[in-house]
Amino acid sequence: MTDLIQEIYGTIMRNKLRTALTGFSVAWGIFMLIVLLGAGNGLIHAFEGQSEGMMMNSMKIFPGYTSRPYKGMQEGRSISLDNSDLQVTGAAFPDHIIATGATVSQESVTLSFGKEYLSIGIDGVFPNYPELEAIKVKEGRFINRRDMTEKRKVMVIHEKTANSLFADKSPIGEYINATGVAYQIVGVYTDQNSFSPTALVPFTTLQAVYAKGDSIDNITFTTKALADEADNDAFEADYRRVIGNQKQFDAADDSAIWIWNRFTQYLQQQTATRILHTAIWVIGIFTLLSGIVGVSNIMLITVRERTHEFGIRKALGAKPASILWLIVSESVTITTFFGYVGMVAGIAATEYMNAVAGKQTMDAGVFSMTFFENPTVDLSIAIQATLTLIIAGTMAGIFPALKAVKIRPIEALRTE
Repeated sequence: MTDLIQEIYGTIMRNKLRTALTGFSVAWGIFMLIVLLGAGNGLIHAFEGQSEGMMMNSMKIFPGYTSRPYKGMQEGRSISLDNSDLQVTGAAFPDHIIATGATVSQESVTLSFGKEYLSIGIDGVFPNYPELEAIKVKEGRFINRRDMTEKRKVMVIHEKTANSLFADKSPIGEYINATGVAYQIVGVYTDQNSFSPTALVPFTTLQAVYAKGDSIDNITFTTKALADEADNDAFEADYRRVIGNQKQFDAADDSAIWIWNRFTQYLQQQTATRILHTAIWVIGIFTLLSGIVGVSNIMLITVRERTHEFGIRKALGAKPASILWLIVSESVTITTFFGYVGMVAGIAATEYMNAVAGKQTMDAGVFSMTFFENPTVDLSIAIQATLTLIIAGTMAGIFPALKAVKIRPIEALRTE
């Protein structure tokens, strides 16, 4: 073993530049694979974070405009939603709908407390709102059924709103002026992306205070017994038919109402994630192959340069297996050492990315969105990739080694 190590060391030292360039291609291949995987994970984690806390078996219905004539009525009619549509939604599909909710909004309301004020939108929501949207109550409580029944003037505000109006003071129990209407703050909520952080009040309260009548901005409900995309598509068609009869529009008119199906969105997100993973691995593997090809070429050059030496070894009685082992060992040594260097450098690069840009958020004041989060790679995946590289490097050394073994001693001795 000592002789083998000395021979490999001597060969590498005699060809320092060539070995270094070959090793760099190997290290660069594994380095780029790990960095690409880390960057891809950063995007994937951000996508997953945006939907975290949302009910994936939920749908949201928005009104639109008709794009087809119906029973003598022209296209372009505005479709509005109201309380009766909410009731129909809950009653028409008992086998597929678990719970319903709705939202009605009032834009540009000035909230003030003391000398602080800001302009914000107010949403009237149901008590099940946190179950349908990716929000969490950070302090206090959320709107309950009694608030809805009694049309209480209570409000749950976003943590950004609380920080703007109350600074370091807890807002719970305080009264806030909303363009002449006093609301008591009962809770503070937070969400993943702080997207349009509105103030939340009971649905019935907003309809009454701002004279909304029975109008609804959108309907939300959770579903059951819809296992795949085909089931969801069939349910959407049935829902359009029921609401179409209610609101007088063609069931095939997709513009009349807009359905945001989070389950199909989730499936599309999963497909996009798989495509991204596949693309990263394909690019990374081809990068690795360039390093493996380099190792194979170097071994072929080594065999050609040492043909005379191998002939002498065979003439002196060296077994073919010893020559085979020598070439393969040199290939494995180069691949293992530089593969390890590339793996460590790649992990270090992803950890640096995580420290510097581990949670990149685009903040535009009224909303913020995370588009890059935790760009790291599991150590097990990095090790597996490196082991794959080592195995490939071994295979790259076998073919030149077999060529060396097949050389006849007499022909090898004649080689200059």
